[in-house]
Amino acid sequence: MPLPAPQELRTYFTTAVTANRRRIFQVEANAKLLLDTLAHYRAQSRFQLHAFVIMPDHLHLLLTPAPDVSLEKAMQFIKGGFSHRFKSKLDVWSRSFNETQIRDREKFAMCQTYIERNPVRAGLAETPQSFAFSSATRPDMVDARPAHFS
Repeated sequence: MPLPAPQELRTYFTTAVTANRRRIFQVEANAKLLLDTLAHYRAQSRFQLHAFVIMPDHLHLLLTPAPDVSLEKAMQFIKGGFSHRFKSKLDVWSRSFNETQIRDREKFAMCQTYIERNPVRAGLAETPQSFAFSSATRPDMVDARPAHFS
């Protein structure tokens, strides 16, 4: 069995899009359910969550999977966990997700800023701190920048 990649190679910027770009998370109860799902798996130490934003039809995350959890499995916990709780008869998510590996402190900071400013760019909020479903307003839900980026 191959050894897991070192943690300094396992921080990612990810994007998951809803099926057919349905605006599922425009409904506050649905966005809260996704927040609860993120908090649940974070509390189980499946991943560290460094930044997030829940947009009406997609999700951006900056995360580091636990040493024994692949990125694919971490995303399965999030997407599958939400879908199970949501109980929709329709597909909830597009089948795949996009990821970019974060290799240095500067890229980490750029991605964190991009994530938290996303609602402002989309015209959903005037400031990052005024958007309810983001790490900019929920510091209690995020972990510190990984030590290898210090």
